[in-house]
Amino acid sequence: MPVLPAFPDDLTDPRGRPQLAGVLADVARSLDVPAPEATAGLDLGRPERVCVVLVDGMGDVPLRARTGHAPTLRSLLAGSTPVVAGYPTTTAASLAAFGTGLGAGSTGLLGYTVRDPRSSAAAPSLVNLVSWTTQPGPVPAAALEPPDPRTWQPHPTAFERFAAAGHPVTSVGPLRFAGSGLTTAGLRGSTYRAAETLGQRVDATIAALRHPGVAYLYWGDLDKAGHHHGWESAEWGEELGELDHELTRLLRRLPAGTVVVVTADHGMVDVTGRTDVALVPELSADVALVAGEPRASHVHLAPGADVDVVATRWRDVLADDAWVLRRDEAVALGLFGTLEARNEPMVGDLVVAARGRHAVVDSRTQTAAGIALIGMHGSLTEDELAVPAIVTSA
Repeated sequence: MPVLPAFPDDLTDPRGRPQLAGVLADVARSLDVPAPEATAGLDLGRPERVCVVLVDGMGDVPLRARTGHAPTLRSLLAGSTPVVAGYPTTTAASLAAFGTGLGAGSTGLLGYTVRDPRSSAAAPSLVNLVSWTTQPGPVPAAALEPPDPRTWQPHPTAFERFAAAGHPVTSVGPLRFAGSGLTTAGLRGSTYRAAETLGQRVDATIAALRHPGVAYLYWGDLDKAGHHHGWESAEWGEELGELDHELTRLLRRLPAGTVVVVTADHGMVDVTGRTDVALVPELSADVALVAGEPRASHVHLAPGADVDVVATRWRDVLADDAWVLRRDEAVALGLFGTLEARNEPMVGDLVVAARGRHAVVDSRTQTAAGIALIGMHGSLTEDELAVPAIVTSA
């Protein structure tokens, strides 16, 4: 067997650590519902009611650094052990892993955007797995209809398993996510209750758990604050404080004995440097499409390109700013878990994980607003990979 590359010292090997993909699997086991083997290492007892709160973008490292804004979370973090999100550390991949108990190689949600496997090698296009839309690549091509999310991700979800076993499941989130492609792919199977403000979502969750069952509450505004202002910003701290206030109210008003799990889908780094593939000939040569996101790229090569030659150029140019792997190396390292054959076309010929506070962007397909974001995620730093897994009770 060939010798595989070692993880750089500043990136984290997630293998063997408790997993975000195991959070709902652990809930399932507490309810005597069959579950995948993934585990977050959570002991939940045998509850009648379970409330799972997922806060988008609330990495364990940033959270512990800013708990002065969050006294309730600060007290709950004591003694808790973080879990790791899978690679890439991004919302679509993480929510699907959370919802199914499976890695990105099984779910097919392998990044913010991925190469559309229905598109041609000469003009590859993209599927955005958050908005569940399609977009052209660098070479204009006819637009394709968005794919069927149930076909894209055919594995049963935890919510489907709960409901089949007689445990009512309620999801609480914004109206625009009800029946969306991402929700259908990774989190289908619940009764969806739309609520816009965090206070309204807390109220809806409390109402849902007046009777035994499982409730899932999603909140995304902390992630937005981080993207636009950075997690070290005053805005992020203020948003964290508001979250902490409503979490306190949730814990006080849920029925006594309700088990509450607080987790997140990924962390974040505040980016200070960017390399634009479109502006660097050594990077753009022989590259048909850059998918993924600035901290975790899938680089798809033009037909006939030599992957070793291109990999060497990328390593020379990016040096310590990114870890550049060939597809076979990334798969052998298990970065995506088990890679199912149907999902192989979405993995780049090169898999590029950003290091430090750098980002690899491509202005041919990425928007100026997206490139300019301060807070980003996707890679394997502890700041991005580790997320809280807090267990408490009302």
